[in-house]
Amino acid sequence: MSDNNNAPLLQLDHIGKEYYGNRVLSDISFSIEAGEILGLVGENGAGKSTLLNILFGMPVISSTGGYEGSLYLDGKQVNFTSPTQALAAGIGMVHQEFSLIPGFTATENILLNREVLNGSLMSYVFSERVSTLDRDAMKARASEAIKTLGVHISPDMTVNEMPVGYKQFIEIAREIDRKNTRLLFLDEPTAVLTEQEADILLIALGKLAKSGIAIVFISHRLNEVKTLCDRILVLRDGKLITDQKASGLTTRQIASLMVGRESLRKEEPVEIPDEPVEEANVNDALTTTVKKKKKKPALKVEHLWVDMPGETVRDVSFEVQKGEIFGIGGLAGHGKLGIPNGIMGLYPAGGKVRLFGKKLTLNRPRAALGRKMAFVSEDRRGVGLLLDEPLDWNITFTAMQMQGRFLIGIPHIFQLRNELAMAKETRKFIESLSIKCTGPNQKAGELSGGNQQKVCLAKAFVLRPDILLICEPTRGIDIGAKTLVLDTLKEYNKEHGTTIIITSSELEELRSVCDRVAIVDEGKIAGVLPASSPAEEFGMLMMGEKLRSALAYTE
Repeated sequence: MSDNNNAPLLQLDHIGKEYYGNRVLSDISFSIEAGEILGLVGENGAGKSTLLNILFGMPVISSTGGYEGSLYLDGKQVNFTSPTQALAAGIGMVHQEFSLIPGFTATENILLNREVLNGSLMSYVFSERVSTLDRDAMKARASEAIKTLGVHISPDMTVNEMPVGYKQFIEIAREIDRKNTRLLFLDEPTAVLTEQEADILLIALGKLAKSGIAIVFISHRLNEVKTLCDRILVLRDGKLITDQKASGLTTRQIASLMVGRESLRKEEPVEIPDEPVEEANVNDALTTTVKKKKKKPALKVEHLWVDMPGETVRDVSFEVQKGEIFGIGGLAGHGKLGIPNGIMGLYPAGGKVRLFGKKLTLNRPRAALGRKMAFVSEDRRGVGLLLDEPLDWNITFTAMQMQGRFLIGIPHIFQLRNELAMAKETRKFIESLSIKCTGPNQKAGELSGGNQQKVCLAKAFVLRPDILLICEPTRGIDIGAKTLVLDTLKEYNKEHGTTIIITSSELEELRSVCDRVAIVDEGKIAGVLPASSPAEEFGMLMMGEKLRSALAYTE
């Protein structure tokens, strides 16, 4: 392709990629114009992340033999072998996993390696290394980038104080601040955002596109893709299945193209009556649920506080009945994630927690695990997985350590890992959860984000817990896998009678699987409603309005 004025901003011609003989991309060709928003969708393992790695010059591509085909930017052929080269060409990328420095402020992260310096005679004579930072100018620039996104985040807030949603906005603000950015890749930017935060981001991205910045938007939230994007590309098994205008596709059609079959579950939201449910009906529903399950509470929480940065819990009390699927929802930063993290001892906590009537010692993760509790963290890479270890080790390690399983020999004297049993157990979950991998020996860090989430679930299931706490179970998972995970949780609950507590930013997800849902507002329980309650009532609780018909348990 030769350089010409009519050339698209970015052109891909017959792009392909293999990893160690495993074909992950085949003959991918498409283009994107300046100011266009392109939706890139596909199941986990379809090749989306690999394609972005090629476009952004990630070292994993060049270190594994490069790629097939050609890339053109403004009609000129390019071959990025490092992100530095891509950034210099005006390409920015926000990865699915955060790359912020925890102890740095929002300003310092946004302007990292692009700091504003105070000019002086010393710096002119010697070098910029003796210059001081112009912190006022830096803060002004950071504030402007944050303001562009339509959110209110203090430029002085440190990353380790931020709720997860704020971190995502800071990642995007960092790319916006780069003055030469012409093309922006966003990998699951709304996966950790609440619905309200996601709406704010989508509006901001639309404004960026109107300013001339092209955007490649990856998301499993198909309604967002349909609403935001001009065109939609669907990848399946490493191949480009369709490239169409968004206006010509429904979300159901997109889902079918992604999975190659009819969607496993209707995407339409739960039908809500036009008229609100009468107060007496809500009370009756809640009373009936309580009467049926009041006999054997599995978990009783009284006046719990948790000091989790960005997710502080101030005073929370509730009960979960044996065999119940209980949901915890709310806006980002209001404490919903702090509740399970505090109960499991990952952050300083106080108050009282009882399991089946017996007190749980707080601030000791081993105490919770020893009481047959299991936990799936929202931070799968930082907490949930050993990225450099194989899948069989990841899935069985906690059961081996806490329950003495998958070992052979004489207990407490001489024991070895039972490699055959570990591999057998791992293969069982690879099949049941449809984990896309080469086998039990593949390293967890080599899997896509959605498949890593499935490994975390398998790790919890292996423990055969009485109580299972799960945070953001479908974060970054495609529509087919989301259905599989949610159905698996319901089936596991039905088959084993396991009490399951799900914390999620997706209200409809909670309503689809839970018996009751608690909404957290400003570190406290705003109310507990039957999952069948109208969405409007949950919305009112999220906005801080107390409903007389839905009081949290306090006894």
